[in-house]
Amino acid sequence: MRRLVMLLSYLLVVAGCGGSTVMLPPRLALTPYQRVGLISFTTENARGALASVATDRFRDGIFAAQSGLEVLELGNQDTLLAAVGRSRLDPDAVRAIGAREKVTAMFAGNLVVSNVKPRANLGPIPGLAANVTVTLTVRFLAAESGGTIWSSGAEATETIAGFAIVGGTPVFGAEHPSEAYGHLIDVLVRQVSRDLHPTYERR
Repeated sequence: MRRLVMLLSYLLVVAGCGGSTVMLPPRLALTPYQRVGLISFTTENARGALASVATDRFRDGIFAAQSGLEVLELGNQDTLLAAVGRSRLDPDAVRAIGAREKVTAMFAGNLVVSNVKPRANLGPIPGLAANVTVTLTVRFLAAESGGTIWSSGAEATETIAGFAIVGGTPVFGAEHPSEAYGHLIDVLVRQVSRDLHPTYERR
């Protein structure tokens, strides 16, 4: 038995030494686009800081994943659409925004809040807490054609604090968003931005 264990250990070591780890490029490489726009994310079925926190975390995720590019924060989607005389982010609007802001492509994201179940919050952040499901969808749009180059989505359910309901609408307005719902946003951004990161393969 002892000899068998030693033999198996030796084979595992040999197998481990025989391969190498290779870094594979990200599925969505941003460097060729040079100057990329980021439209502030939008929110459905909720108000407050949720979208702005998600936009900031996604921007930071871009820089953590890849280097050698410029990200121009384009601001509020409704403001951009009004500036180019459009009512929705269709291909014509994307082309117009691209020409106006001089970007080659742009990210646009949307958060949808559902299954909101408020409950009393006994934790360190006063007010209500709630179990919520949030879906994040992000698209990467070509400024020249207005078409979609890439899209990704993620969904997460979590109990968050710093929560209120005003006029029947959930409001994400905690004084410290990172403590209240930062973890939920981090989960969503990490999942939705996986294609921006290089991967590693054992060969």
